Amino acid sequence: MGPGVGRAGAARRGRVARPVGHPGRTPSVEAMTDDSAPRRRAGSAYVVAPDAGTGPGVLVLHSWWGLTTFVRQWCDRLADEGFVALAPDLYAGESADRPDEAEQLLAQMDVDRAADLVLSSAGALRDLPITDDGPIGVVGFSMGASWGLWLAARAPEHVGASVAYYGTQGIPLDDATSAFLGHFAERDELVSDDEVVELEAHLHLVGKAVEFHRYAGTGHWFAEEDRPAAYDPGAAALAWERTVRFLRHHLDR
Repeated sequence: MGPGVGRAGAARRGRVARPVGHPGRTPSVEAMTDDSAPRRRAGSAYVVAPDAGTGPGVLVLHSWWGLTTFVRQWCDRLADEGFVALAPDLYAGESADRPDEAEQLLAQMDVDRAADLVLSSAGALRDLPITDDGPIGVVGFSMGASWGLWLAARAPEHVGASVAYYGTQGIPLDDATSAFLGHFAERDELVSDDEVVELEAHLHLVGKAVEFHRYAGTGHWFAEEDRPAAYDPGAAALAWERTVRFLRHHLDR
């Protein structure tokens, strides 16, 4: 679902980025931003670094459920693959288990504040001393995918690789410099086939590197283990493999 700009556990000991927080705590994005920068102070984020200490940065943007255990564990998996992962909390500490709760959180979202947080989180991740120089990757789930595509268009200097899980965006992406990977369900009640086709066609038309995949027999949320009614282990594993390969190809320097 769209965030208004488009359509549609605790960290492991020793794995939290030491320059921005303490083991076992959720570091603050505010602490990672430059106070002299002309942007608002933002909220908190989950940050995890690879065992090697440094790596390419990947911004992970959660769906309308919030910054859940699934998202944190997904960041941990990215760190296991050699990336520095940062997931901002777009709901300021709140999360949802039921669709009606998630819809309420989405309706209450301050879009301007969320936009500030997405932008400042991308800048903060790039500025971390443990993050490799150069553009970062962005991975978004549903609502987060819309925000990730928005970021690729609005801050092209930040984003070198964009991954969208069952989420689209309707704004022009002409100025984006990112490559794009999309994972979409065969039967999606929240994202129409027309939206996916339109997005893919637009990206091709404006000359972007595009790789979209549709997963047979799946619905929205197929990659999220904490949504058992929709979770498809085989499709989730394949999407994960493709995501890691894509990020390595476009971010490893």
